[in-house]
Amino acid sequence: MTKLVLLGAGYGNMRILLRLLNKELPEDIDITLIDRTPFHSLKTEFYAIAAGTFPDSEVRVSLPKHQQLTFVEGEVETIDVDENRIVLEDERMIEYDQLVVGLGCEDNYHDVPGAAENTYSIQTIGESRKTYQALLGLGGGSTVGIVGAGLSGIELASELRESRPDLNIKLFDRSSRILRDFPERLSNYVKGWFDENDVDVIPNSNITKVEPTLLYNHEETIPVDAVVWTAGVRPVEPVREMNVAKDKGKRIILNKYHQVPTKRNVYVVGDCASLPHAPSAQLAGLQGEQIVTVLRKTWANEPLPDKLPEIKLKGMMGALGKKKGFAYVADRTVTGRIARLMKSGYLWFYKGHNN
Repeated sequence: MTKLVLLGAGYGNMRILLRLLNKELPEDIDITLIDRTPFHSLKTEFYAIAAGTFPDSEVRVSLPKHQQLTFVEGEVETIDVDENRIVLEDERMIEYDQLVVGLGCEDNYHDVPGAAENTYSIQTIGESRKTYQALLGLGGGSTVGIVGAGLSGIELASELRESRPDLNIKLFDRSSRILRDFPERLSNYVKGWFDENDVDVIPNSNITKVEPTLLYNHEETIPVDAVVWTAGVRPVEPVREMNVAKDKGKRIILNKYHQVPTKRNVYVVGDCASLPHAPSAQLAGLQGEQIVTVLRKTWANEPLPDKLPEIKLKGMMGALGKKKGFAYVADRTVTGRIARLMKSGYLWFYKGHNN
């Protein structure tokens, strides 16, 4: 038997399972999935849990069932690529022949003093619940600082504005304009929505210190009652500690087949992989498709293609509350109600497809 172990029930590994668990799966392949929760979470929607507009039951997707699939619930402590084994926090050890690392990421605090201790997170479903409890308990007129105006920060700020119109919301953007890597028309639309809905966007920010009730932006101190950190991510610690080559961001360097060059039985999918694109659920899914191609050819003792197709992202979609949104698809900007319906429709399709 060949034992394939998948670490993490994220977007990439779910795509791999969806493509592998069919009548074409060789009978001598045994698959083990390891995750801290017994379900797949829609991480792109964690902002709505934190804002209190979405119950977490709506972001859970059941794991697939198959006679050749075993699920192990646990927290990964060590990924030992030299001994081909995984060590869990409770000291259980699981050996593998082939491994796909898809453990995702955690907040990157960029060595800002007090950021890790004094901010809330939306990186996991558990952390999003804690953030919801903290924000729910704030009194009217309280100030919430959201550090980081990427997609997560934007969606959290807009959703929180709809759920708690009594709060003062400050969104700190390191750039000179919202979503600077996208067309200015899209940036202007999002900024206009924030202006109309009384969300204070602070451009050119540089948060240098976080205290329980104070944010330091350059030389200015800003009183706050709670802070949510959405200012970048890094691979989780077990991945950062792996004995393999990594880039400056501690993401694992791969060959053209998504394998660790020195350990070709180890694949990496999603946020932990060093790729030319920014981490996203879409990227992880497309990468997972290609890993399935490589695995199937490897199992069949067939030669691998000279190269895999270039990964091309279709675009991005974001929500501004429950009624408005924005999207950049096929080099076109879409805003307003249509963009929000596009995102809702895709979420409905994804959940139905994976269930």
